[in-house]
Amino acid sequence: MSKTEDKKAAPRNAATNRRAKFDYEIVEKFEAGIELSGGEVKSLRDGGAALVDSYAMERKGQLFLVGVHIKPYDKVGYDRPDPYRDRRLLMHRKQIDKIVGTVSVKGMTIIPMRIYFNERGWAKVEIGLAKAKKQYDKRDTIKKRDEERELARDYKTR
Repeated sequence: MSKTEDKKAAPRNAATNRRAKFDYEIVEKFEAGIELSGGEVKSLRDGGAALVDSYAMERKGQLFLVGVHIKPYDKVGYDRPDPYRDRRLLMHRKQIDKIVGTVSVKGMTIIPMRIYFNERGWAKVEIGLAKAKKQYDKRDTIKKRDEERELARDYKTR
């Protein structure tokens, strides 16, 4: 198998935000590039990232990812960036303007759903425009999930 065939594999998740769909109602999803150093990319390939309590915010017309922890890569010599540093998201101007406009008007937030490598091997972030769920909405989510599990279990035993 050649290198080009190997890289054409399906997108591979480096990190996922499992609490995102439970805590937020996702209205719309976007794909963005992320500005990383070399050691951070290698650490992501090893699965050394956490999206817990992270979000995106606008600063000077650009979107930044805040609160994402990317573990420092062990084999990097002198250039070890802060694991919690803010990382710039790479998107088209029209997309950024649309997201920022929606967030400012409707009171939504921008949360990262997952970090993955696309078929070309580039690190990408899937961000979502989200509205926070109330406590009763979370209970409804749990109830629906339990009902689906019961139905699947009943169907499986037949």
